[in-house]
Amino acid sequence: MSAEFGRRLRKGAVNTTVAAVAVAALAASQAPDVTAGGQAGGHTAADAPTADTGPEGSATGNSPYYTDLPPLNSPTPAPSQSSGTTPAATGDTEAGIPATVLDAYKKAAAALADAKPGCNLPWELLAAIGKVESGQARGGNVTADGTTISPILGPVLNGNGFANISDTDNGAYDGDSTYDRAVGPMQFIPSTWEWAGRDGNGDGKKDPNNIYDAALAAGHYLCRNSWDMSTDSGLRRAILSYNNSTDYYNTVVSWLEYYRKGTHEVPDGTGTLPSNRSDDNDGGGTTTSPSPTPPATTPPASPKPPTKPGGGTTPPATPPTKPPTTPPQTPTDTVHHLEDAGTAKLTAMAGDAFTQRISTRAETEAGKAVGKVRVRFTIVGGTDATFTGGESVATVITDSRGVATAPALAAGEETGTFTVRATVVGRFVPAVDYTATVTARAADALARTTSTALTCVAGGEFADQVQVKATYQGATADKVAATATLIKSAGDTTANDSGPYFKDAAGNKVRTLTDLQTDAAGLLTLPKLYADDTTGTFLLRITTTGGATLTVELTVTAAPSSSPSPSESPSESASASPSESTTTAP
Repeated sequence: MSAEFGRRLRKGAVNTTVAAVAVAALAASQAPDVTAGGQAGGHTAADAPTADTGPEGSATGNSPYYTDLPPLNSPTPAPSQSSGTTPAATGDTEAGIPATVLDAYKKAAAALADAKPGCNLPWELLAAIGKVESGQARGGNVTADGTTISPILGPVLNGNGFANISDTDNGAYDGDSTYDRAVGPMQFIPSTWEWAGRDGNGDGKKDPNNIYDAALAAGHYLCRNSWDMSTDSGLRRAILSYNNSTDYYNTVVSWLEYYRKGTHEVPDGTGTLPSNRSDDNDGGGTTTSPSPTPPATTPPASPKPPTKPGGGTTPPATPPTKPPTTPPQTPTDTVHHLEDAGTAKLTAMAGDAFTQRISTRAETEAGKAVGKVRVRFTIVGGTDATFTGGESVATVITDSRGVATAPALAAGEETGTFTVRATVVGRFVPAVDYTATVTARAADALARTTSTALTCVAGGEFADQVQVKATYQGATADKVAATATLIKSAGDTTANDSGPYFKDAAGNKVRTLTDLQTDAAGLLTLPKLYADDTTGTFLLRITTTGGATLTVELTVTAAPSSSPSPSESPSESASASPSESTTTAP
């Protein structure tokens, strides 16, 4: 038993040494500033991630990972005709990445380049993490849409050799309603996926078992704190926030550099499978190392007390008793509850920023404020609202008053209510939920852009189209829904059955237009108007969401008559002019 225990210790030491050697060997790579100035293995407490890593300490709950290292001889790729990737040397199977998995990494990096260009996330970093976490989705064992054919689950996080994380998803993602487990090709634990999950393949779902969704989520997770992956410090902090282990960092950087020197696409399901894991297990179960049993010992005989001069014995001196030591409490340890710190009603129009900010106070059981505590604010529910910067999660440290104020919220285009949840990072206390409401875009005023009179002869068409500008509190009101109706009268706003009309696509008469919307400049231009044979004055009413209303007057006049002028009489027109008389020869 002790021999087995020693073998495992030796194996761990070898893995750490090989990782350090590999990083050092790759330090002179093509990419600048990847290793810590040659100190990849010299991670210190000051380098540890200080941003939001959750109560579980990382995206994966610091679950086990694969420790296989790339060959020290990097691939020597031949020129490629493809876009971006280069084929590896013949026989170099380690450099191959399954086609669908590789596509997911590249698409995720491209999306991050648009959403967060300052992050400078290389797709090779996602590939390195995917290799270490799941062996590229178990060698690319995925369907055409990127979903793993069989579940990829980490060990049960029950505290037996791993973190102790009680169930947070009722088993929805990991099938375990007692404890959490890391899930999918990028090994997110459910509580992290809840706020970090993304829809990477556009199917309307956020599935941790889908490589497109998981890769995009991993990219956003790595970039969530504005870390720059092109710098050593940014890269280190991002990787350690994924799994807070120096050995993990070394292993990921080794694969990052290996892939940067050249890789190629292989068919799905044919990728190289890893064989060694940080918990000394190559499967989904867990193996724990038994502690060696100490040999039985016989307690030494108690010494005889010394003899006093003249006989008798001297009782032994009683050593002073040290009081038990209690580990010092951190501010987070003292938090008993969170409560609202005076947040006003959260309401914003679609596309606008919320003027109100969410404030939460951390307190002890006695109600005393607790400073220097990380509070995580998470947007939950069906909404496209975000915090400033486009994130759905933000972590803020409480001030001396124990108050953490969330970044400003920005409403998306989806209307309705959603929830912002405040929790303490690193301690499980009841959350505080805030309800926010997004209302439809609105206008409170409409005005014509010209003052030209709108007139037309019966049976004709109006020369000018009606154009209006919408505003809200004096500012341009863009993307506001509107309706236009040719009404019967100012007192009867039902659609008229005669007079001017619009035409639909088939040329039919239409006197009500719905689903109209102002453009980016707040302008709304109506289709061309036509007139039937009815003359008179008619009304066009335009209304918008928010109550703005404008009534436009239209005039239809009779068509000019084609009959003779009243000044001409039939007799005059029939009589001949004297000068036009004729004569006959005798």
